[in-house]
Amino acid sequence: MGALSKRAAGAALMNENIMLFACPICATQMQVREQGSLVCTANHSFDVAKQGYVNMMTHAATSKYSKELFESRKAIIESGIYDLLEEKIADKIAGAKTVLDTGCGEGSHLARIMTQLDGAIGVGIDIAKEGILTAARHYSEQIWCVGDLAKSPYAETSFDAILNILSPANYGEFKRLLTPGGCIVKVVPQSGYLQELRAQLYADSEKETYSNAQTVERFKESFAEVSIDRLTYTMPLAIELIPALLEMTPMGWHKTEDTEVALTEITIDLDILVGKI
Repeated sequence: MGALSKRAAGAALMNENIMLFACPICATQMQVREQGSLVCTANHSFDVAKQGYVNMMTHAATSKYSKELFESRKAIIESGIYDLLEEKIADKIAGAKTVLDTGCGEGSHLARIMTQLDGAIGVGIDIAKEGILTAARHYSEQIWCVGDLAKSPYAETSFDAILNILSPANYGEFKRLLTPGGCIVKVVPQSGYLQELRAQLYADSEKETYSNAQTVERFKESFAEVSIDRLTYTMPLAIELIPALLEMTPMGWHKTEDTEVALTEITIDLDILVGKI
């Protein structure tokens, strides 16, 4: 028998982990039908796409993020710039068996973190279909869903670890989805994050400096037990990766044609927040 199609393989992986899912419309249990659909007890149905992901959006949504942005993000992450971050996250969630990455984009962080965990399943959700398409195309060992955290397609207390890496959060939903004893890992920029790029694009403006104080304070208010680790390091940046870096970060979107960006290194400066209920 030949290899399974991506659609069949994706559906099979969802079926193996069907207990994680709940209908985003009525919150009832789901099952995978043979033809490759997730169907709830009230017969709401969501087809698995030929690329192996499932679209569980309950309303139309548009995203400002393009296929090119996600491919650029993948190239930057695979260059190893975020390796230390991924190692730190894997260490913090060691022992987790179910991991959800919220706002996963093209899935590179999740896929790389999951290689460092034994016997765990990774699930990525993003509202941007182009990101999930890219994730499904490149990383078939994880489950990928187009979906909205405000109407998420997952069952209560399903995930031992929930990741939120440089992405908007929904703390109410995170708490609903977290298993007892599980943790939320949120990554936010610190003042030196991509400082070389910020200095060139925002020189002598208020945007040249950055503070995450408000975001950190809200996180502290949301969880009973919180730890914060700062991770700071500088990495060499290959000249051919500069366009990808500009494409993947909102800072680069405002670059004018006559602005030359010359980088030989880039600083990663992040706060890793870990919260427990």
